[in-house]
Amino acid sequence: MGILYASNLLVFIILLCILGGGAAWMTGRAVASTWRPLLTLFWFVFILTLGVRFLSFALFGEPLLSLQYLIVDYAVLALIGYAGWRFTRASQMTTQYVWLYEKTHPFGWRLREGREDRYPAS
Repeated sequence: MGILYASNLLVFIILLCILGGGAAWMTGRAVASTWRPLLTLFWFVFILTLGVRFLSFALFGEPLLSLQYLIVDYAVLALIGYAGWRFTRASQMTTQYVWLYEKTHPFGWRLREGREDRYPAS
């Protein structure tokens, strides 16, 4: 029994990181694409985490009602989902408001020089 996974590291990598992570990334993109708030993403990721925990239980015999593994799975999926949300939001801000913002890196943007943000982020 590991801290991050119950039975097998391969199950953790394939089921949680690759399959669940891909679904979390797409969930983050979908939430950002529809301009929904970030809290919506964390609710959807929680539901996705329950599904991944069930698949771990049904396919590989891992414990279903383990709070430790539920928290670990949620943390991993939430990080990946947030990365997908932030990546998409950075693209949205720099394409929708091209005169106001410029992309600084894949996950961020900033005001263009000489511009003033009317609604600064709080």
